[in-house]
Formats: sequence, C-alpha cells, structure tokens
Amino acid sequence: MTILDKIIERKKEEIAAAKSNTSINQLKESAFFGRKNYSLKESIKNKNGVIAEFKRQSPSKGIINDNVLPLEVTLAYENFGASGISILTDKDFFGGSFDDILNVRNHISIPILRKDFMIDEYQFYEAKSIGADVILLIAACLSPTQVQEFTALAHELDMEVLLEIHTEEELKHFNSNIDLVGINNRNLKDFKVDLQHSVQLKNLLPKHVLSVAESGIYHIDDFKYLKDKGFDGFLMGEYFMRNTNPIKAFEEFSLLI
Repeated sequence: MTILDKIIERKKEEIAAAKSNTSINQLKESAFFGRKNYSLKESIKNKNGVIAEFKRQSPSKGIINDNVLPLEVTLAYENFGASGISILTDKDFFGGSFDDILNVRNHISIPILRKDFMIDEYQFYEAKSIGADVILLIAACLSPTQVQEFTALAHELDMEVLLEIHTEEELKHFNSNIDLVGINNRNLKDFKVDLQHSVQLKNLLPKHVLSVAESGIYHIDDFKYLKDKGFDGFLMGEYFMRNTNPIKAFEEFSLLI
C-alpha cells in the first residue's frame, strides 16, 4: 500500500465521521457559504503567478515548520504579491485543519485553495463553508468521470478547480471545464522530483489552458526554468515554510522573480 492509498483510506473514515456530525444543510448555513469567491485564474494572470502554501508537515519531509501562525504567514504572502494561497486541511498526514482557512479568510483578499484529497461531494460543501475559492482534484485518486462530476459541483458552488496530474495517462482526466491544470513535479507514489518530466507533460496540454507547476521547486533557478518553459502558476510551499521565517523567505523571493 502506497502512502497515497493510506491517505485515501483515512480520508474515507474522516468523511464518514464528518457526515454523521454535520449535514450538508448545516454546512450551507455557514457565514461563508453565500460569499462571492475570488478567481485564481484571474489572479494568476494579474499577479506573480505564485500560489504560496502554508504547510506544517508532509509524509515525505516530516515536520517542515510548526512554529508559525497561518494568519501572519498568509498576510505576508498577499502583501508581497502572491496570486493565491494554498492551505492544507488534512490533519493526520499534513498537520492541517479547517481552522487554518477560517482564521485567515476574512483577512486576505486573494483566492484560497483548499488543498486536500477530495474524493466525496460532501467535501466540496465543506470547502465552500470554510471560505475556500478553489479546490484541488488529484487525478491519481479519481476517475475521469469523478473529475467531471466534481468539477461541475465545484462550479455550481462558485469554486474553481485545479486538476493535478503527474503522468501522461492522467491527461485523460482533463476536460474543457477544468479551470487550471497543475502538474506535480513530485511523484506521489515514490516522491521523486523531475522538472523535465513536468515540462514534457505540460507541452501535451491544450495551449489555452493555464498550467501550474506544483511541488519540488527548491531554488529560484527551478522557478525561472519552469517559467521559461511556459508555466503560468507555481504552487510553492516548502521553499518558504522550511525557513524559520517564511515571511522573510517569501519577501526575498518576490524581489528575485
């Protein structure tokens, strides 16, 4: 069983427990449910393209940074030009929570991506109820039909979709309603990083599709290489969060790009 398999099994348990505690109708009563969402597509076009991530830990790296507060970090991300914010909400494997979004939603004015393993329509109502603007669909744990159905539901809830792929086979998950396509530089099964593989995969996408390079961007040279190869967005977390002062790390980075 891969780490992705373990995550999905645990996610099914979490969703079952959440459904028993809170109904979809109750989620719809959230103060955030009726808000007008921000567009990540437009923000990427108008800002620096960076989707800066708040992430405490990961299965491959362990604890990355658990000494900083989401609000301080995400405010700095916005102030120094980020196009969007990615926030992990998976608890067991990434140390995240819904509170990490709830605590910043009213304080920043750029899109928030709920980064999690979305496998059930219930999670989309959760995402809307906590103030997320964008949701992540990971092709590796969904069928093309699920991607199509979940995309329609996300749009019905006024949220955009970032589809994450890593292999040529997963291009089959793409459909014309997808808002953005993220290409994960890191293989979720063995966690190896290959930027050249991502570039090759990007070149197989329709030219008009906004592409986002995800993960494994460890140096400014990595960023510039991917930008030169035509990527529109860059989902980056560890680059900043591994620093004892992510705020300073992002400020310095923003001056170089």
